[in-house]
Amino acid sequence: MNKTTQTVESAASGGAFHIEDIYPLIDGGRFPVKRIVGERVEVWADIYRDGHDVVAAALVWRRERDREWRREPMTHSSNDRWGGSFVPDLPGRYVYAIEAWTDEFATWRHGFELKQKAGADLTLDALEGAGMLTKAQAGGHAAAAIILRQCEDFLRTGETAPLLTDELKNAMAVSQLPPDLTRSPLFPLVADRPRARYGAWYEMVPRSQGKLPGQHGTFRDSIARLPDIAAMGFDVVYLTPIHPIGHTNRKGRNNAVTAAEGDPGSPYAIGSAEGGHDAVHPELGTLQDFRDFVAACRQHDMEVALDFAVQCSPDHPWLKEHPQWFRRRPDGSMRYAENPPKKYEDIVNPDFSSQDAGALWNALRDVVLFWIEQGVKIFRVDNPHTKPFRFWEWLIHDVQLRHPDVIFLAEAFTRPKLMQGLAKLGFTQSYTYFTWRTQKWELEQYLSELVAYPEHDYYRPNFFVNTPDILPYHLQGGEEWMFKSRVALAATLSSTYGIYNGFELLEHEPIPGREEYLDSEKYEIKVRDWDRPGNIKPYIRDLNRARRENTALQQTSQLRFVPVDDGNVIAFVKESVNQTNSVVAAIALSREVHEFWLPLGDIEVGMAGDRRHVAALENLMTGERYPLEWGGIRLRIDPVRDPALLFRCLA
Repeated sequence: MNKTTQTVESAASGGAFHIEDIYPLIDGGRFPVKRIVGERVEVWADIYRDGHDVVAAALVWRRERDREWRREPMTHSSNDRWGGSFVPDLPGRYVYAIEAWTDEFATWRHGFELKQKAGADLTLDALEGAGMLTKAQAGGHAAAAIILRQCEDFLRTGETAPLLTDELKNAMAVSQLPPDLTRSPLFPLVADRPRARYGAWYEMVPRSQGKLPGQHGTFRDSIARLPDIAAMGFDVVYLTPIHPIGHTNRKGRNNAVTAAEGDPGSPYAIGSAEGGHDAVHPELGTLQDFRDFVAACRQHDMEVALDFAVQCSPDHPWLKEHPQWFRRRPDGSMRYAENPPKKYEDIVNPDFSSQDAGALWNALRDVVLFWIEQGVKIFRVDNPHTKPFRFWEWLIHDVQLRHPDVIFLAEAFTRPKLMQGLAKLGFTQSYTYFTWRTQKWELEQYLSELVAYPEHDYYRPNFFVNTPDILPYHLQGGEEWMFKSRVALAATLSSTYGIYNGFELLEHEPIPGREEYLDSEKYEIKVRDWDRPGNIKPYIRDLNRARRENTALQQTSQLRFVPVDDGNVIAFVKESVNQTNSVVAAIALSREVHEFWLPLGDIEVGMAGDRRHVAALENLMTGERYPLEWGGIRLRIDPVRDPALLFRCLA
């Protein structure tokens, strides 16, 4: 029978302190906590040891690749609970830990003062304390000067008062070498730039940005569209794949198995004789044209997000250059991608279990690095849950060590645990189930999960109202109020949201009985009149303006639902991270007119220490102000006119 025995030596060498119940922590420190650079990171822990000695604790932290630790003191609150904080000053990966030790001088002083009150003889105790001063050595010149002066005063006068000053206590706190210093394990943290938490995304298909029917759009055409997109207030322009498209088994219109002459194929069938993942489709233009597009977005205060799809057309150069990266069936034929009941004959997946998988990993990493060199800092990753998790954890870590400002969005509509797992291992943002949440109770339940601990510390939701693959049933009626309601919900419930081009035009024709677009531009080139009557561009513009002007809407976690006695009106309050801005929203979920009472009597706003009840509301769209009476306000929503009411809270 195997038996582990703890020796006296091993027990005696263990740390004197218990450091436990640490916050924030994801799966015991296995995965990094996510924060935003420049914002304070609060850390709590229970710290205790045996006996009555005075305990001291500190929070130590550094960037992952740095050697020097930075240190912030922790303070005791109650019941052995300690707290501290630090501010990551640059984007990147960090580690932090908690240290605890016995403050021997503070312990001596505490005991001395107790004996002093009891009237005991303190001669030897005073000498003991003075002797401790002679051993101090680590606090720096200022602390050393204080210690020397107080020691000399005691020796000159024989009075104990110089040994009991707070000034000396603080100097000794930083000057003693702690004999029982105990450090917790190191815990990871990622500090991202603000765009990781806040942004409005506009998804566009570059080849459909032209003006002539049947003519392939170009990057130049896409540049011409940017003023319109910027005018709607978007922050990120997300492009579907821009690479050469294969010819073998090319899909036809409406996902037909056989393409007709002139059909452009799916942009997700990546790779042809013209190149692979590090090339641009020749009909879109040149690599320089793409760089010009990136620069043009920057001029409009927008960023480019690029689709990163780890899949290949059978014509991709890698199949000839690295055949070992792909699987074949027993008869030697190519194993095409499958997602039962669908089969994608125009796509093959790399084999991550091949003997040459290391080279494949490096090649895919190099694709990301290549596009970073072209100015791209945001990547939307297609179906990451179908690739090994350990690959994504390695790739994201490796890329962000080189480029800490790079953002990865996980496009994974799959089981909750898988989506959460991808977020834990490194994805900056994640797609969500919002697309299908329509009822008040399920929206409240879902958001309550997203903003709860620990999920809010690693899962940043990106609420897309539609995608090229998903036309939700609730949009298929083409009702303007519903389109407005959905985009208002997305833009206010989540600090990051997105629309797929055509949403602003109320495009809604589905394949009968399915949540997919008829005549999808995944398989054909579309030409649109982006200003055609009936569009909701001004409405989206106003929503995005409200988001930019109110920092409460630039975060997701500080959200509280307000009870409204109407099952088809959802109401909530959001507060900014620095507590300087609060917004209340009420949004209709059905078409009829709604009249209801919005209770805000228990809602407080303002900075900590100066919290006040809401006294009035200011309409974010009109600027009108309404005082609260009896702790609330009566509101009316006519969804046909506007399904959402947004107010700034005034104290």
